[in-house]
Amino acid sequence: MPKVVPSSAAVSARMSRQSSRDTAPEVAVRKILHAAGLRYRVNVPVPDMPRRTIDIVFGPAKVAVFLDGCFWHGCPEHATQPKSNAEWWRTKLDKNIARDRETTEHLEAQGWTVLRFWEHEDPEVISRTVARARETALPTRRPPTSGT
Repeated sequence: MPKVVPSSAAVSARMSRQSSRDTAPEVAVRKILHAAGLRYRVNVPVPDMPRRTIDIVFGPAKVAVFLDGCFWHGCPEHATQPKSNAEWWRTKLDKNIARDRETTEHLEAQGWTVLRFWEHEDPEVISRTVARARETALPTRRPPTSGT
């Protein structure tokens, strides 16, 4: 099968400018989590998987949060299939979906809780779900011993 390329230089340029981090949905969720007193890291590399990052990470709890774009990750409600250069797009988007699945499976095999949300979901609802998962996943702490 011959290599399929973007339909034009303009399409290629537009794709390269597409933000892959600090998107509006990510920032909205992060602001809510931060206001709630939760601290996290952003755009953290996936352990043992080069060139892949986790959008929001709660390290000690091993909770990984991904906020996926509807077009790029194949949202069942909002994904569209471009008609121009359709074969190239189908291949590209299918690879994204497969990569997401592989990343989730890899993290879960290492004991992570993986949460995936679509960009169209309510940031308040996402934040509450993330906060609950973080709280559940945190290791229980022993009370200090009195020493007497």
